[in-house]
Amino acid sequence: MTVRLTWVQPEDLVGHELRQAAQDGRDAGDVGRRWHEAGGLPAPERAGAADSPASPGLRTLAARLLDELALLESPLAADEPTGLDAVRAACPRWPAPRDRPAALGPERLHAAWLGRAAGCLLGKPVEKLPLAGIRALARATGNWPLTTWFTARGLPAGLAAEYPWNRRSAATSLAENIDGMPEDDDLDHPLLTLLLLRRHGPGFSTSDLARLWLDELPAGRVFTAERVAYRNLLDGIEPPDTARHRNPFREWIGARIRADVHGWTHPGDPGAAAAQAHRDAVLSHTANGVYGAMFTAAALAEAAGGETDVHGCLAAGLRVVPPRSRYAHAVRLGIETARAEPDFDTVVDRLHTVYAATHHWVHVLPNAALLAAALTHADGDFGRSVCCAVSGGWDTDSNGATAGSLAGLLAGRPAALPDRWTAPLKNRLATSVSGFGSIGFDTLAELTYQEVRRP
Repeated sequence: MTVRLTWVQPEDLVGHELRQAAQDGRDAGDVGRRWHEAGGLPAPERAGAADSPASPGLRTLAARLLDELALLESPLAADEPTGLDAVRAACPRWPAPRDRPAALGPERLHAAWLGRAAGCLLGKPVEKLPLAGIRALARATGNWPLTTWFTARGLPAGLAAEYPWNRRSAATSLAENIDGMPEDDDLDHPLLTLLLLRRHGPGFSTSDLARLWLDELPAGRVFTAERVAYRNLLDGIEPPDTARHRNPFREWIGARIRADVHGWTHPGDPGAAAAQAHRDAVLSHTANGVYGAMFTAAALAEAAGGETDVHGCLAAGLRVVPPRSRYAHAVRLGIETARAEPDFDTVVDRLHTVYAATHHWVHVLPNAALLAAALTHADGDFGRSVCCAVSGGWDTDSNGATAGSLAGLLAGRPAALPDRWTAPLKNRLATSVSGFGSIGFDTLAELTYQEVRRP
């Protein structure tokens, strides 16, 4: 049997890099023509690898074309820098730390961890499904607009066959089988961030994170940009080149799912949270992919400060993103669309009209627009926040997790979260991250609080 390693084979990357080139304005027409004339395939639409490996000659051509594409300059580069100094220079309203932020205690952090887990779990069974499938499955079981966990009970067999649940998640994330929080990369990475801070403190380097990945993170637990960066580390490539070398996923969502702990541990200081998230993100991402992490960390730091609402948090996040970037545009589009339209399904349809045909479902830009729209529309309500984020499709578990994290922080304490979202978690998180197996969310909150109080 052939092993089809996903997200790293050159022949599977060229199509994604051609799409990325089109998005950032590089003229890749000649490369695309040569690729297709040689028999090269487009990027796999939802999976990480084509069904069959390429011939040796086609694989060699793919590697060469990836290197050629990397040499093409983007006309958007000046508005979308990656280096922190350049990002800060592009942000005229970079936030200063609040003089006296509200005290952040373990209770609020406990709610944030629970919120992240619940939102992630809600999105797990429908990850990779098209929007039409998510809506059909929920409607068939009387759960639309989405208000609670997905279920297979009462689901017509034909519909279940047409839109099968996510294979890896179906056994642990439907209403009838949830028994604690199952493992997910959207929780593994915050655990790794916590471990990083415990070992190296807030002054960690990107290389410290790279070594932590190699020491503690199984290669099979990383995907898209993280898997490419991991491979690059094993090939002897140093950060931040790990984010750029043959990595067409460098503006996808992966860095954003690693940002929460950076925000939680900087209450009232979005700028510092964003700068710390930047050091993490550049291991695997560039430009808009990095902004996703910085935006999220800043918004969560604002929420952790305890003196604003969800709309103030989104505004704080935008202040650390270059205003002429596509990421800033996506967030503003999500907010404006949600404010203009009372029906959230219509909001989602409009965002899909803008992004669905041109961006992969894991790309950071459509997910940024959807997250901003969901949080704006829900206006701080926890259940609405996670349900809107998941019901919009695309990267359902990641969007649910980030929405739940922010809404949980704003709720302020676990008791403020509806029991239907927290009781099934059973205060238990499964993970392969060393030292955290079956850990309780209350314990994670205490450990995170120690990092908040670190001198």
